[in-house]
Amino acid sequence: MVGNIVTGDLIKDVEVSGPGFLNITLADRAITENLAARLADGDRLGVPLKADAGITVVDYAQPNVAKEMHVGHLRSAVIGDALRGMLDFTGERTIGRHHIGDWGTQFGMLIQYLFEHPGELAPAEDVDGEQAMSNLNRVYKASRAVFDADEEFKERARKRVVALQSGDKETLELWQQFVDESKVYFYSVFDKLDMEIRDEEIVGESAYNDGMPETARLLEEMGVAVRSEGALVVFFDEIRGKDDQPVPLIVQKADGGFGYAASDLTAIRDRVQGLDATTLLYVVDVRQSLHFKMVFETARRAGWLGDDVTAHNMAYGTVLGADGKPFKTREGKTVRLEDLLDEAVQRAAEVVREKARDLTEDEIRERATQVGIGAVKYADLSTSPSRDYKFDLDQMVSLNGDTSVYLQYAYARIQSILRKADELRPAAHPELGLHEAERALGLHLDAFGDTVFEAAAEYAPHKLAAYLYQLASLYTSFYDKCPVLKAESPEQVENRLFLCDLTARTLQRGMALLGIRTPERL
Repeated sequence: MVGNIVTGDLIKDVEVSGPGFLNITLADRAITENLAARLADGDRLGVPLKADAGITVVDYAQPNVAKEMHVGHLRSAVIGDALRGMLDFTGERTIGRHHIGDWGTQFGMLIQYLFEHPGELAPAEDVDGEQAMSNLNRVYKASRAVFDADEEFKERARKRVVALQSGDKETLELWQQFVDESKVYFYSVFDKLDMEIRDEEIVGESAYNDGMPETARLLEEMGVAVRSEGALVVFFDEIRGKDDQPVPLIVQKADGGFGYAASDLTAIRDRVQGLDATTLLYVVDVRQSLHFKMVFETARRAGWLGDDVTAHNMAYGTVLGADGKPFKTREGKTVRLEDLLDEAVQRAAEVVREKARDLTEDEIRERATQVGIGAVKYADLSTSPSRDYKFDLDQMVSLNGDTSVYLQYAYARIQSILRKADELRPAAHPELGLHEAERALGLHLDAFGDTVFEAAAEYAPHKLAAYLYQLASLYTSFYDKCPVLKAESPEQVENRLFLCDLTARTLQRGMALLGIRTPERL
């Protein structure tokens, strides 16, 4: 077989390696020509679109109305955004769904207080995110104080819940004020996270309220759900409690009320039948795994999920503090997401100021935002979603190790080299032999497309993050061993500039898919 393989422009060498194995070494020319084709392809870098593209609905970033976002909301937002970036790049069409908590008994207290104290919430268009949350917190604390102290108010609040659920016009208008004010706050936080949130993709629990009775009726008629002690439930033989009795999924309570299961099942019906989804992807806390296992199985029994439409639970782990326990403030309280992001930007500013002394304060602030937010995202995304990870800002903004700053610095260093090249421009020279470090870098660059497709197919952004870190590491080795601007000939300078350029473009594209920016200077 070895004798039948012709070496030349494509294959440099073939040798037997153990019983039944061949080692085939690609020729330098073939590597360079293939990389040149990738660079010539523009933003797609030679990566084709998938042939069997479908529609994936990604349920992620699900904050609650009238409540502050905390560190627990970070992972769903960051992971979901990265998954959409990768899937979109492969050619899949993604639709976001932010299943915000905008419905429930807690709104009776808030709405009744606002009814009795009109004007406590300023019009949403007149406030920024900080003011909006300040107003919402004030109303919540005041309404809670009255609710706990005044039995008559408590009864009026309960009646207000009934009015909300029955569609009372005045009650819905007051409820909408809380939703609108909360959206102002949500957008301000997502803006800090450098995430695009589209208003039409914010579809909360309330959107499925009218469809829940129909969902319950269908499940009961099909025999998927049965009546048990007055409630409508679904049983699973394989899911049992401590007493070895089956644990049911409650679709409708004995008092006629609906819970999360009815809302989630109605959402599945809407996404499959209304959005023509072929895949449903849920980016939720691992503690909800049992709930969604039962919801998905119920939907499968009902025929809403099957071979043509699948659902996946991207259950993510917990953000831990340096002590290995759930991340809290020194007082033991939940960390506000905005405070965490602000601190990350502040730490990044110290790194940027130390590294780039020629930047203005405005430039430092801009870079610090890109570096700080990128550091938070990368620390999350470089960890397998199902695993817990420690939130360590000192490590996150370090220039050393597996951090986004290391990748951003590699990109900025390449841009500096390209600026210094003057009249010499990046150009591929396939006739030139490649140094060992050039070959290693080139072969890794060629694996970008396969890596993105693998990471997208497995819903594994950490695989793309690992690829990018390895790319930056291989570039550093290339930079140390292969002079670029002082190479032996103009052709070699151009060829190495070409490798630099493709590396930068690949880093930029890959990090953009993860939602991380790449500053031109650092």
